[in-house]
Amino acid sequence: MYWFRRKWRQIKRVVDFLPIIWKGYDWDYHYAIELFQHQLKRSAKEIRIRGNSVDRENTASRIETAVELIERVYDEEYAFEYSTKIEEKYGQSSFEFKELDKLDERGDPYYEMVEEWEQNYTEAELMLINEEKNAAMWDARAKQDKAHRILWQYIEHNIRRWWD
Repeated sequence: MYWFRRKWRQIKRVVDFLPIIWKGYDWDYHYAIELFQHQLKRSAKEIRIRGNSVDRENTASRIETAVELIERVYDEEYAFEYSTKIEEKYGQSSFEFKELDKLDERGDPYYEMVEEWEQNYTEAELMLINEEKNAAMWDARAKQDKAHRILWQYIEHNIRRWWD
C-alpha cells in the first residue's frame, strides 16, 4: 500500500511542477529562482500540515518569509521605487523615439529615446529633474542590492533547519 501512495504522491508532484518547468528556460537564472520559490512554498505547506516537529509552525513561517522576500527582490520592487517618487513630485512622463537627421549605412534613420513630461519644463528644470532622478535611481539600486544580500543571508542562515 505504501508503494502506491508514494507513486501517487510523486505523480502529483510532477504535475504540480510541470507548468513551472514547461515555461522555464535554462539560460535565465530567474527561472531557477522561480523553481526554488515554488519548492519552498510546497515545503512550507507540507511542514505546516504534516510536520512532526514541535517547531513546525515557526519553520513554515520562516520559509514563507523567504518566499515573500524572493518575490520582492526578484520583482525588483525596491529598484523601481524611485519612479513613483519622481512621478509624485513632477508628474507623469513617457518615453518616445524621435527620429534624428542622421542615417545609418543602409540609409535608415537613427532614433533617440526621449522622455516627455506631461508638464512643460524648461531645459534647466529638466536638467535638475534628471539629476534628481538619477540620484534616486542609484539610491533605489543600492536598496535593491541590499535587499538581495539580506535575502540570501536569511536563506543561508535558515535553510539547514527547513525540514521536518
